[in-house]
Amino acid sequence: MSRVEFDDDRCKGCCLCVSVCPKKIIALHKDKLNQKGFHPAGVEEMDKCTGCRFCAFICPDNVIEVYK
Repeated sequence: MSRVEFDDDRCKGCCLCVSVCPKKIIALHKDKLNQKGFHPAGVEEMDKCTGCRFCAFICPDNVIEVYK
């Protein structure tokens, strides 16, 4: 099973990762703010992640790590 980790404090909530996820399991955490005042993104259903790494490739701030 794949695992995705986000560095919440570096995420600026640009939603690029949300837009490229083929499984549609990434979303912004609207109930949470990081140190910079942004709503960070995160995976909602980790068990559905295929480890495609599209999210990590598109992230402009290298916030995302994908482990297979």
